[in-house]
Amino acid sequence: MEHVLACVDASSYANSVCDLAAWAASQLQLPVELLHVVQRKDPVAARHDLSGAIGLGVKSDLMEELVRLEESDARLQVERGRVLLKSCEDRLRGAGVEKVTTLHRHGGIVETIVEREEDARIVVIGKRGASHEFAADHIGSKIERVVRTSNKPILIASKEAHVPERIVLAYDGSAGAKRALERLANSPLFTGLPVHIVMAESEDDRHRKELAAAAETLQGGRTVETTLRRGKAEEVISAVVADRPGTMLMMGAYGHSPLRALIIGSTTTSLIRSVHVPVLLVR
Repeated sequence: MEHVLACVDASSYANSVCDLAAWAASQLQLPVELLHVVQRKDPVAARHDLSGAIGLGVKSDLMEELVRLEESDARLQVERGRVLLKSCEDRLRGAGVEKVTTLHRHGGIVETIVEREEDARIVVIGKRGASHEFAADHIGSKIERVVRTSNKPILIASKEAHVPERIVLAYDGSAGAKRALERLANSPLFTGLPVHIVMAESEDDRHRKELAAAAETLQGGRTVETTLRRGKAEEVISAVVADRPGTMLMMGAYGHSPLRALIIGSTTTSLIRSVHVPVLLVR
């Protein structure tokens, strides 16, 4: 059954993920699956075991203690996950989502998300995980890996979530941007939202025609504005987003010229990192 997959952890982004998942579920008329993954750790590596330098008897005692500590930590992680999922479920139900399922897994975070996304219409995830939430100069490494691996649209939640009031589409005429434009034109996720299409290209006739054609695709009872401005993509797009409160930024998952290779390319990494709004990446 299709659903919205909301991936939560103990970071301060969990509430934003829930709020955006609730919005997406309402727009798409779908249930939500809440997923929390605890990554398995090597108990020896995690505790910096230096027991090879001491006697065998002592080493054996140390290993037994490490096993006991690991078992205790595993029980603690299970309880933390249960509390987190219950809190997130309550938040979703409070936002009007009637059908919510929860899943607590141990294993690889990226691998589990990719496994669970098979029946998902959209995946919602925080910009940074619990281990990097205060590192304002980058996005979480797990987010990069999820975006590179996933085949689904990924909605990256900013710390301060809001229900999107408008869409800014970063458009460069690439195949990825055209797929994003097509989804924007046809998906009920965006029903009723005004759109601003922005191109960071030279202001010539070719780019004006491309931009006009993109805007025409969205006509039909929807407010559509356009911006064509020469400059660095991250600077032009960030400025447009900053001037429009309540924006969700949308872009194709892969592009060329100046939006080159999402996540792998520095332009898009910089955009995701610097804007303080939700970012939707479309395959």
